Amino acid sequence: MQADSTTPADPGCTGGLPSAALGGPVSHAISRVARLHRITAGRMLRGLGLYPGQEFLMMHLWDTGAVRQAELIKAMDLDPSTVTKMLQRLEQAGHVRRCPDPDDRRAVLVEATATSCGLHTEVRDAWSGLEEHTLAGLDPAERTELVRLLAKVEENLCHEAGDCPGGQGG
Repeated sequence: MQADSTTPADPGCTGGLPSAALGGPVSHAISRVARLHRITAGRMLRGLGLYPGQEFLMMHLWDTGAVRQAELIKAMDLDPSTVTKMLQRLEQAGHVRRCPDPDDRRAVLVEATATSCGLHTEVRDAWSGLEEHTLAGLDPAERTELVRLLAKVEENLCHEAGDCPGGQGG
C-alpha cells in the first residue's frame, strides 16, 4: 500500500501513525524512540544489577562527589520517595553511602562508595554499547548532525518546560 496524506508511511516495527498523531509525526517518533531507548538501556543495566534511572543517580554522584540528599533529589528532578527508594537499593548493593552532614546534622550526605568504581566502568561500557546499538548504520557525519539537531530540540523543550540550566526557561 502506498502512503498518502491520510495514510502515513509505515514507521517500522510500530505499525502506522495513529490518526491523533498525524499533526505531530516528529513528536510521535521522538516518543517511540525514547521509549525503545529506555527499554534497551534497562536491559543492559539489568545485567549490572541496576534499575532504570539508578545509573543517572550514580553518574551524578561520580561526577560531583558527596551531595546532600535534598540536592540530589532536586538534581534528579524526581519525587523524593523515588530517590529514597533508589538510594536504599543502591546502599544495600554497596554502591552508595549515606551519613549525616557534619555541617547540618538534620541533612543527609550521599556519596558513591569506593566499591562503586567497578560499576562506573561497567555503566560507561554499557552506555558505549547502547550508543553503538542506537546509532548503528549512521556514519560519523550523520551522528554529528543528529547530536546537533537533538540539542536544538532539547533547547526548545527546555524553554517550554521552564527547565533550562541557569533558570532561563519559561
